Amino acid sequence: MAAFQTGDMTVYPGYGVAKITGIENREISGSEHRFYVLRVLGKDMTLMVPMTNADTVGLRNLIGPPEVEAVYEVLRKRGEKISTATWNRRHREYMDKIRTGDLSQIATVLRDLYLLRRDKDLSYGERNMLDTARSLLIQELALAKAMTEDEIEAEVEAMFA
Repeated sequence: MAAFQTGDMTVYPGYGVAKITGIENREISGSEHRFYVLRVLGKDMTLMVPMTNADTVGLRNLIGPPEVEAVYEVLRKRGEKISTATWNRRHREYMDKIRTGDLSQIATVLRDLYLLRRDKDLSYGERNMLDTARSLLIQELALAKAMTEDEIEAEVEAMFA
């Protein structure tokens, strides 16, 4: 079980990077529970995660240099078979990958949707998913590489230009 401290940056799958702003005790149904209080970056959102459930929900540290390179490898990879399933099945597959919080899985979704966009217009849902994957990826990569989100976005866009 990962132990986080106040001030740590963490990733909450599906929401993105969050800062642990505190650790609080709360009484629920007569028993005492400890919670991480998370402030999701870029969103006006605060979450409370029971410390005992942190692993279950996938709360994790930011990726490090080896994982950053792996994410870039996924983005650069071409020739992968893009799902030819119906748009709603593909949507479900991609959302499942995004919900894992695994940046390599999110990079796969981003790459596939960028490449799919070259061949056809994306549906409204696919465009939203592309935006979600891009923001989750760019936000974490910017922090992991100590760069601005604009710099990371320019790098990613250049890969698909």
